Amino acid sequence: MVELVKIQSELRAPKNQYNAFGKYKYRSCEDILEGLKPHLLENKCVLTLNDDVTEIAGVLMIKATATITNADDKSISVSAYAGIDPEKKGMDIAQTFGSSSSYARKYALNGLFAIDDTKDADTQKPINTPVKPSKVKLTIGCDSYNKAFEAYRDAKTNEDRNKIKARVRKNYTNAEEVLTAIEEKYKKYLAVKNK
Repeated sequence: MVELVKIQSELRAPKNQYNAFGKYKYRSCEDILEGLKPHLLENKCVLTLNDDVTEIAGVLMIKATATITNADDKSISVSAYAGIDPEKKGMDIAQTFGSSSSYARKYALNGLFAIDDTKDADTQKPINTPVKPSKVKLTIGCDSYNKAFEAYRDAKTNEDRNKIKARVRKNYTNAEEVLTAIEEKYKKYLAVKNK
């Protein structure tokens, strides 16, 4: 789709948000949509965002799909997943679903419009100031979950499985839910395998 190529090359979605805890700039789903609207109008395209709730190995997930459609009714879609924690502190059930929806939609838009979501270089402290590296934790998506489970399943020793758990805990905000789901799925896998 020619229009998508043009939008991908021209879209500028600045990082207008600031995370004071992690000291980095980021863009929200709303920032991306604001930057997109003039390009969609110019290229006579329509963007739709849809959410589905699904369960993967006992973990509730939002699957967000971003679809761009041109004037000839040709469309391209990209989906992204985000875990839902219905018992998240300080949020009611609607807020937890809304937060996961916004997160998944942002990454679906990133994928569709080839948006790089790394931290801005200008948010780093000057070189002469000692800086502890900080890592932005993500909510694990479906592909990453499947890869983590496969690695856990195929690990030869408990030590290897503990290393996989440590990597998941280091990189993902919903690590404990995901690890519980992986361990449950692994138990079922062993039960079937040992029959």
